[in-house]
Amino acid sequence: KHFLAVAIYGSPQLLPKYVSRNLQIVEGLTVSINKAINAQEVAVKEKHARNILLKLELWKKDSEAGKVGSHTFWSVVNRLPLSSNAVLCWKFCHVFHKLLRDGHPNVLKDSVRYKSELSDMSRMWGHLSEGYGQLCSIYLKLLRTKMEFHTKNPRFPGNLQMSDRQLDETGENDVNNFFQLTVEMFDYLECELNLFQTVFSSLDMSCSVSVTAAGQCHLAPLILLHPNILWFTLFLHIFPLGLPADTLQGHRDRFLEQFKKLKDLFYRSSNLQYFKRLIQIPQLPENPPNFLRASALSEHISPVVVIPLEASSPDSEPIMDLVEMETSSQKSLFDNKFDDIFGSSFSNDPFNFNTIIHFLLCRAELEEQKHLKQQALDESDFLRTELDEWRKRHEDTEKAQRSLTEIERKAQTTEQRYVKLKEKYSELVQNHADLLRKNAEVTKQVTMARQVQSDTERDKKELEDTFQRLSEQAQRKDFVNIPLICVLSFLHLDVSSLLSCVPLFAHLIGDAILQASATSHMAPMESADLLLETSKQCGSETLHYLGMLKDKATLESADCAAVRNCLNQITSIGQDLRPKGLDVEEEKLGDLVDEEMAATAAAVEIAAARIEVRCRNVRFLLCPTPSCKITLEREILGSCTDLMQAIQVLVLASKDLQQEIVESGRGAASPKEFYARNSRWTEGLISASKAVGWGATVMVDAADLVVQGNGKFEELMVCSHEIAASTAQLVAASKVKADKDSVNLSKLQIASRGVNQATAKVVASTKSGKSQIQEKDSMDFSDMTLTQIKRQEMDSQVRVLELESQLQKERQRLGELRKKHYELGGVAEGWDENGK
Repeated sequence: KHFLAVAIYGSPQLLPKYVSRNLQIVEGLTVSINKAINAQEVAVKEKHARNILLKLELWKKDSEAGKVGSHTFWSVVNRLPLSSNAVLCWKFCHVFHKLLRDGHPNVLKDSVRYKSELSDMSRMWGHLSEGYGQLCSIYLKLLRTKMEFHTKNPRFPGNLQMSDRQLDETGENDVNNFFQLTVEMFDYLECELNLFQTVFSSLDMSCSVSVTAAGQCHLAPLILLHPNILWFTLFLHIFPLGLPADTLQGHRDRFLEQFKKLKDLFYRSSNLQYFKRLIQIPQLPENPPNFLRASALSEHISPVVVIPLEASSPDSEPIMDLVEMETSSQKSLFDNKFDDIFGSSFSNDPFNFNTIIHFLLCRAELEEQKHLKQQALDESDFLRTELDEWRKRHEDTEKAQRSLTEIERKAQTTEQRYVKLKEKYSELVQNHADLLRKNAEVTKQVTMARQVQSDTERDKKELEDTFQRLSEQAQRKDFVNIPLICVLSFLHLDVSSLLSCVPLFAHLIGDAILQASATSHMAPMESADLLLETSKQCGSETLHYLGMLKDKATLESADCAAVRNCLNQITSIGQDLRPKGLDVEEEKLGDLVDEEMAATAAAVEIAAARIEVRCRNVRFLLCPTPSCKITLEREILGSCTDLMQAIQVLVLASKDLQQEIVESGRGAASPKEFYARNSRWTEGLISASKAVGWGATVMVDAADLVVQGNGKFEELMVCSHEIAASTAQLVAASKVKADKDSVNLSKLQIASRGVNQATAKVVASTKSGKSQIQEKDSMDFSDMTLTQIKRQEMDSQVRVLELESQLQKERQRLGELRKKHYELGGVAEGWDENGK
């Protein structure tokens, strides 16, 4: 005020009295707006709303002052965070609605410019589906609709209360105006009903929500709505239209729909304690009015919401909270001068504004004193509460001190126990470290043992290949003596024949020495040394004999007896090294080959049939067997079926190649004579055939036991490896006499590779099944203590040592069995002639 007076009048003493009063009203209006519109979720206090109306009413005679009041209202509202605080926006809508309803008409005129801002804020709050978001959006739409309605129909006041004559004048006796007016009133009433329904939907009506501050914050704006007035006005306007029934059908339908909603809302509102205390809810008729019957207009009673009068209280009086109390001598001087110049303000003021202002100032000072007293009481309560807390803390400290003494005594005992446990723990840690070192050593030894086993298996395979070659070479040794004897007998007859036989003699001798040297690698130590020594001696005697034949001086004295003796010794050693398990008469070898091949084919067919039957049983299994087990059985049986089919193809290819070998090598002799002449080869073929048939039978038995749950996966894997080895033996035996360019030999080799692939598939499916079962059987350590785990760890280590000992003994036994198998090479893999 001081700076305003200086800027306008040059001195604050020259400020007009009405300007000072207006400034005080502006300040009071600002304070009332800030008190009415706040972020607390409570209903707007009636005294703050009345203060705002009072400030604006003081300016209603002066249009320029009215603009200042409305501008002040919107300048204060625009500084509030209405777009970020839903409660603040909801209470703003309540206050602005009250101003539009009961305030000065200039409020509507000055607020039209902010209609677009209200629309934007409504759309923004419409995106928030929780809390006050939807409520604010619908309320802002209602306020915009109300502003548009009063702008189009300025005859209607903000509270819509008009006499019958005024209602008739609104339509200007024009049916079109009445028709359009009813449409606009339908839209207005629809917005109010939407706000009613949205507020009730947001409240929990199962409890007494109207007695809570939050519930009253929701319900308070509904008191300002005019659904009863709008409904009755529509009722009065629709009757006099006098239009045909079909033209007003839309109006009647919409009126009946809103009648049902309004009746339901009045019924729900009548049950709320908050409304019962403030207003009297009207009662609508049971049935809606019949617009097709003119007498219904006289039967209808206007529903009016009655607001009971409240006793005046000090809280309901308007208070000017922020009026400055100027008591200085300058104010008195300024007032006296103003009265001297313009006359006494008291004598010219019919409303006695100076007395009112003085009364308001006293009321403000009284309120401030009450506020200070309440602050002092609150501070006293706070200090008393803090003192109680300090006393309680002191008692807690004494209790804690006593507890601390007891805890220290227990801590000493615990410390002694801890020292003993620490010593025991150190001992256990040392033992555990020793056990870990031993375990590492054992693991290293096991790894080395496995490496040695793999090397041994590789050496075994190499020895088996070498043994196969030596077997083939031993069969050829039978034909060595005949050429040598012939050569020696004809040396004395013809020199020319001697010269032609010398290269053949040298070649055969060299071949015999080479075969003997190769046989020594697979023979026992003593026999191998003797065979090597005899081979060296044979080579020396042969060189000596050829040297004598070359020298004419010693030609006549040349004698091959020493060479013959060496060859006889080599033959004798070879006879001793021959396997003793297949001493079959040579004339029966041909029949035995046919029988063994037929038995092998029959055994393979039987095994394939059994596998097929087992597969069908598993495929159509109906018992409650786990799906993972059925899948495992199908994989194992499927791989076994593929292996049986591959073995069948191999047996057929072997028979075709055998017939080809017999037809190409027997010449004019019969097949039996061919088998007799090649007895060693025949025996190897018979052994390989037996091995294939026996392996197929054993593998089917093992697969059957595994599927039934009584067998071991390892047995099935070993059987698969044995079938692969027997197949390799059969191919090698057939390949000895076959032509390298033979088509049947190529088919046999392809069939052999198919068997190997099928065997690998069986092993893979078996390992997969074994790993699945092992995963399901994993141990559960959740319920075990540390001592139990340590005990089981020691038991496992003992079990590991026992198993390693058994493994070493079993490997020694396996070595002895293989050694005996090599000695009894004629008996294939340790079974008798009947295949058992």
